[in-house]
Parts: sequence; structure tokens; C-alpha cells
Amino acid sequence: MTSVTSTVPVPSGGAQRTVVPWAKAGIIFKASLTPGSAYVAIMVTGSHGIRMQDDFTGDIAGPAMRAGWLRLVRAGATITGYGSPDGVRWTRVGTVTLPGLPPTVPGGLFATSPQYSQTSDGVASISGSPSQSTAVFGQVTLTWHGSTWTGTNVGGSSGGAAGPGTGYSRTGSGFAITGSGDIAPATSGASGIGVTIAQTLSGVFIALIILAVIGAMFITAEYRRGLIRVTLAACPRRGQVLAAKAAVIGLVAFAAGLAGASVAVPLGQRLLRSHGAYVWPVTALTELRVIVGTAAVIALCAVLAVAIGTVLRRGAAADAAVIALIVVPYVLTVPIPVLPLGVADWLMRVTPAAAFAVEQTVIQYPQVDDVYAPAYGYYPLAAWAGFAVLCAWVALALALGYVTLSRRDA
Repeated sequence: MTSVTSTVPVPSGGAQRTVVPWAKAGIIFKASLTPGSAYVAIMVTGSHGIRMQDDFTGDIAGPAMRAGWLRLVRAGATITGYGSPDGVRWTRVGTVTLPGLPPTVPGGLFATSPQYSQTSDGVASISGSPSQSTAVFGQVTLTWHGSTWTGTNVGGSSGGAAGPGTGYSRTGSGFAITGSGDIAPATSGASGIGVTIAQTLSGVFIALIILAVIGAMFITAEYRRGLIRVTLAACPRRGQVLAAKAAVIGLVAFAAGLAGASVAVPLGQRLLRSHGAYVWPVTALTELRVIVGTAAVIALCAVLAVAIGTVLRRGAAADAAVIALIVVPYVLTVPIPVLPLGVADWLMRVTPAAAFAVEQTVIQYPQVDDVYAPAYGYYPLAAWAGFAVLCAWVALALALGYVTLSRRDA
């Protein structure tokens, strides 16, 4: 592999030469020529060095080279990839096993060039266009018994008459291959496809606003009307009062959230699919985690509102605090993504809104450039970690509420 060059269209016409980070060119073995069949490939990338990838999701990093020698060696179902700067000193990049690989498989050279994209002002959207990359291979050799290079073009234009998108031509003892598109897992980001089941729960923030008001009023109304004296007279142990209020509002909110999510998730998926939207499939356990997790988040947010209401004692102030802590970060990063990606990432790590990571059902692939943001179903924390952040906020608020309730007169 002597070089990989990339070009992208420009608005004024023509093309601009640039570096597409995940442009790929190298050697590939496939179980068959059927689209989606198992494969393994060793490649040089635009700016991520040599990689060995298989079955779309597998990715092994190799030496940091933008040109050099590549080799794939097959032994049954096991394939090993190597890279070398000079064809003499070889580094093993990785070994993968493809079960069920037939005795004879097609193999050859390839070039791909994914969409070239840039974030717009750091927010969760991208601007870009299809790119095109050309790889030049020299001194191509084949050591299979009784086999020669056939020159069959797969997925591109015909031979030397290649158009601007894809194709190949002979260059002395080697080839020049031009490609577009990608061999990689699909994503649901700005340049990806489809929506996640979290889309069916986009109305949760409305429930949060309602619960913020109800949860805060659950105790501030007693202060406003002086009924807190009666409550504390009947139950002098003020910690028990706070615990009872938190338990009641939490259980009611959980039941309501569970009922709503149990209807919204399956029904929402059916409606989205009926309108032609691709909804990323999930397992039954994942769907259950999203439904139950969302209900638990709603319940804890209601308890948080009670705790903050206990500290502030005023309904309006408590409502504003809960909305600022939970609803605003969620709205500005998920349904209305207007914040810079760095700010959105920070908010979804440290605020109670981090708990909405329980809705995450998609995978972020380091070998695919895309916008990985909550607006597209990607959260910076794992589901359990985001939920733990909310639990920590609730525990802190309840502790402050207990101290406040214990030290202040009714």
C-alpha cells in the first residue's frame, strides 16, 4: 500500500483534497459475495493507522502507519493479519476466527470512504458530504495454490472505465482502487439511520415538570397553610415524616411511570414503524430495563422534589430548583439539543438528568465517526452509572431535608 488520498465535494463545485479519518484500503476475505456476509480485513486508514476489522463490529488497532505492507494469512477458520513498514519486519495486528467459513472464500483488495462530516458549532448535528478515496497498491502477490487475480470488480464500476464513485485500474504491477461508502456497523447518530426506543419516551420531560410541582407541594403546601405543625405533633420523629412522604410520592410516581412507559414503548414503536421509521431492535430484557428504569427515574425525581421542598419550604422556589436540576438539562440535551456537545456531555454526567442513561440501547463504535450525543440515544455514562448519579443527588437532598426539618421549627 503506497498511498491513500481522499477528496470531498465543495459547495462551489469540484472537489477538495482532505484526510478522511476512517477511509480504509487493504485486503479482505469474505465468506461469500452476499452483502452482509462474514468478513475479515486488514487495512490502512486515513488517520487511525493499520487496523484489523471483522464482521462490522470487530476492530483491532495496529501500528500507526499511513502506508506500508499488509498481509492476511488463513489457517482454516482462523485468519491473522500483519502489517509491516518495509515488507521485512512484520507486526502481528490480530487474529480472528470466523466459524463456518467455507473451504474456498473470495478475497481481494478494497477501498472505502465514509461520509466526511464536521460538527456545526459544537452542537449535536453535522454537516458533510459523501467522500471518495483512492488507494494505490503495488507489488500485489497471491500464494493460494492454483489461483490468480481475476480482476473481478465487486460493488463498483467496471475495470479501467471506473466512474467518479468507485472502480479500479491497473498500475504496472499493482492497482489503483477508488471507493466510497464504508464497511462498518451502522449507528443512530446524525449521519446514521433510524431511531431508538427512547424516542417513544420523549414526553417524559412533561411528566417530570408535573411531578416536580406535585412533589414539592407534597410538603411545601403544609408549610404554607400551617398544617406542618399538626403533622409534627402527630409524629414528632421528623425523620419518619420525611421518609413517609418520600415513600408515598415515590411509590405513586413509580406506579404511574411504569404504567405510562409500559404503554408508550411498545405502542410508540408500532406507530414509528407504521410511518416508515426504522427503530433499532432491542432484546426483551433491554426493553424491560428501559421501561422499569424510566419509571424508577421518575419516582426518584419525585422524591428529590420532596427533599428540595423540605429544604426550601416554598413551593415556587422548590419547583424552580427541581426543574433547573432535572428538566432543563434533559430538555436542552435530548429533545431540543441546542447546547455544545461538551456542555451537554458534562451536564449528562453530573446533574440528576444523567439517570436518563437508563434509556440507552445503542452502542458507540470508536471506528465510526458520528455525533454520539443524548439527542441520538447515546449517553456519556452507562445505564447503572447514570442512575447512580441520580441516587446520589436524592440521598444528598434527603440528608439536607432531614437536617433542615430537624433544626427548624415548624
